[in-house]
Amino acid sequence: MALTRWPCLILTLLSGLAVSGFPRNPSRLLGKRSLPEGAVDGIEVYSTKVNCKVTSRFAHNVVTTRAVNHANTAKEVSFDVELPKTAFITNFTLTIDGVTYPGNIKEKEVAKKQYEKAVSQGKTAGLVKASGRKLEKFTVSVNVAAGSKVTFELTYEELLKRHKGKYEMYLKVQPKQLVKHFEITADIFEPQGISTLDAEASFITNDLLGSALTKSFSGKKGHVSFKPSLDQQRSCPTCTDSLLKGDFIITYDVNRESPANVQIVNGYFVHFFAPQGLPVVPKSVVFVIDVSGSMHGRKMEQTKDALLKILEDVKEDDYLNFILFSGDVTTWKDSLVQATPENIQEARKFVMDIHDQGMTNINDALLRGISMLNKAREEHTVPERSTSIIIMLTDGDANVGESRPEKIQENVRNAIDGKFPLYNLGFGNNLNYNFLENMALENHGIARRIYEDSDANLQLQGFYEEVANPLLTSVEVEYPQNAILDLTQNSYQHFYDGSEIVVAGRLADEDMNSFKADVKGHGAINDLTFTEEVDMKEMEKALQEREYIFGDYIERLWAYLTIEQLLDKRKNARGEEKENLTAQALELSLKYHFVTPLTSMVVTKPEDNENQTAIANKPGEGPLDTEVIPSMAYLTSYQVPKTPYYYVDGDPHFIIQVPEKDDAICFNIDEDPGTVLRLIQDPVTGLTVNGQIIGEKTGSSDSQARRTYFGKLGIASARMDFRIEVTLEKITLWNGDAPSTFSWLDTVMITQDGLSVMINRKKNMVVSFGDGVTFVVVLHQVWKKEPAHHDFLGFYVVDSRGMSAQTHGLLGQFFHPFDFQVSDVHPGSDPTKPDATMVVKNHQLTVTRGSQKDYRKDISVGRNVACWFVHNNGQGLIDGIHRDYIVPNLF
Repeated sequence: MALTRWPCLILTLLSGLAVSGFPRNPSRLLGKRSLPEGAVDGIEVYSTKVNCKVTSRFAHNVVTTRAVNHANTAKEVSFDVELPKTAFITNFTLTIDGVTYPGNIKEKEVAKKQYEKAVSQGKTAGLVKASGRKLEKFTVSVNVAAGSKVTFELTYEELLKRHKGKYEMYLKVQPKQLVKHFEITADIFEPQGISTLDAEASFITNDLLGSALTKSFSGKKGHVSFKPSLDQQRSCPTCTDSLLKGDFIITYDVNRESPANVQIVNGYFVHFFAPQGLPVVPKSVVFVIDVSGSMHGRKMEQTKDALLKILEDVKEDDYLNFILFSGDVTTWKDSLVQATPENIQEARKFVMDIHDQGMTNINDALLRGISMLNKAREEHTVPERSTSIIIMLTDGDANVGESRPEKIQENVRNAIDGKFPLYNLGFGNNLNYNFLENMALENHGIARRIYEDSDANLQLQGFYEEVANPLLTSVEVEYPQNAILDLTQNSYQHFYDGSEIVVAGRLADEDMNSFKADVKGHGAINDLTFTEEVDMKEMEKALQEREYIFGDYIERLWAYLTIEQLLDKRKNARGEEKENLTAQALELSLKYHFVTPLTSMVVTKPEDNENQTAIANKPGEGPLDTEVIPSMAYLTSYQVPKTPYYYVDGDPHFIIQVPEKDDAICFNIDEDPGTVLRLIQDPVTGLTVNGQIIGEKTGSSDSQARRTYFGKLGIASARMDFRIEVTLEKITLWNGDAPSTFSWLDTVMITQDGLSVMINRKKNMVVSFGDGVTFVVVLHQVWKKEPAHHDFLGFYVVDSRGMSAQTHGLLGQFFHPFDFQVSDVHPGSDPTKPDATMVVKNHQLTVTRGSQKDYRKDISVGRNVACWFVHNNGQGLIDGIHRDYIVPNLF
């Protein structure tokens, strides 16, 4: 059985500032034009519609947002949607002034190259990343010209999985402004007939909800519509901000006169199985609980609270035991005991006395629990018709005993030998979740992350409720031999009450007259076989109702389920098997236009005669203490502001990029170690940046071979009385005369009014002065045994919009627009580097084509930047001569 995450979607609409900036005074920005109610900064989101079509549990969702820019200047509009981690994005389109730019699904590596090319040209892509417990966030921004309209349309699909007797669609709505046409609609078609349908919203009173919400169902069809007027969206009668901020939840279930239902469309079938009214199979459950020192405090108290509540729900026919592990492994009882009232009372006392201590020995604890379950079965101390379950909870990684994840997996796999499932619960973020998931999957279980929050005890308790009532064990779904192709998973160790087994496949012969499916399993009292006969002619009649639904839903459901299961199998596969699984999943992802971990979506939007590229990926459940690897479909496309970027790195190489020319100019400065150079000086903002040169470790008599670098940087704001000294070992910040010192081994953010400093361990430091000035200092570390070269620093200006027109310095003078012309390109002394004539600042210079490295994205390898090299310390390009920029000290 596959336990579920609830399907959900969160919709957020934001309007922001254009990348190129605009006047801060709104009246100056918008002129005398009166804005529609609800518009923010000139952007009106005038329509948002979420349209959900659910056919036989398969949901096809389209989110459409329309906005118009009423401002007199270009503005950036952002579109945010949070969608289920279990969903696959299938399409995204962007429509600007009636022209639509569609997305294309490509193999991830192909898309990545396209994306990196766009990024290398200064273009930006959107992002999808994990967002909370069940969601991934899709974000896309686009620059919209004055008076223009934009439409965002995102489509995603998923299979709704039954959870505690219901299918649930969970939408979290927060439009950020009043929306003239706001509507959520859901049309549900279930051939078994709908038995219950409900909808509720947490952010609106029942009185207001009643007039904005309609819900109805009859027979096989259900409908929900939520359409609040502008007045119903207001947070108060005279307010212009929206109260639409919270949960909108649709739940339903289907009729179950028969425990099984088979549907066939266009040669593909889906088989749903969820029997009711069966007696619960007794279970033997071992709880393996981490009590190491990291569980101290609230985590331990919440775990104990959950276990005490679970003990209230354990049935008297069940058997149980507790295994606690830290550096050592201890058990409550030597063997499984029946859940009699007396034993439950004793177990409660044991749980209340649990305390944390020591290290984390996962291997020995799991093997002890598995051995206990195996022994009980072999010695017939538990009922013959019972099942076994092992549930482990841990908040960290193994660090004593056998601590190698792959070896622990092997030991556990061999000990369980396919006889019962292992469920792994990972408490918090500081653990190897992939290890827990892989180990659970190869032992027919699942992993679940327990989030550190006030409801962690309820999360633990809720998981137990999902597995508390097995109705069948050893479930096999069988079909006529040679009649079915490409079958999804058809054997399950357990069927739990309130869930559902779903199997899909393709008919070998579409002209067959009938179709038969058997489901066999062991019940609490006897063995059971459920048979479902399907008459193909009756099925054809049902197809006539397909006008109400979307067409090839069963084929797409089959593809969705197949990809999902191939990706799960792939997690524990090796070598050729993994390659085959990857190839199969990739082929289906491309064929059915799904954004999966193997594919990406690319949207290319022509703009200013350049191709703007955005890319979308699908993330996984990795560590949550960092940004999760992107994992859905994301894209972004907007005009790049026509401003150069500039940096100095290496020996020291100065690079000035000029987007208007789609080209760059570079020059070197040759000076002695110890020399301090003025890089930036702005008398208006009071910002200065100076850099001190260092030489190689060993001197060279050949001055032409001498290499120099920047070893110290000084960044100062006279207005704020603030200084930063960056060396190869540390970063020192002064507020007035008060210093704060950090090492390059730290990861830390420092903020104060108008300033933020982010130190990223052993990588870089990002300094921002308000909105419009951002510098990045890159730390280059060489091999410590390298005989000649030093560690050194690179300095990058990534945002200079906030600098004044009076800014000067070796870099600062290029903050102002300038022009150059290149002609007479001809072979130079190096056949790989042609020479040319450049006219710049009224000087005619001989320049050479070459390349330098940009290390902003990749510190180790860098990216080549082609440029025209100006000789003689930049003479003729820089104002004056290079010695004019020498200053006595860093500050």
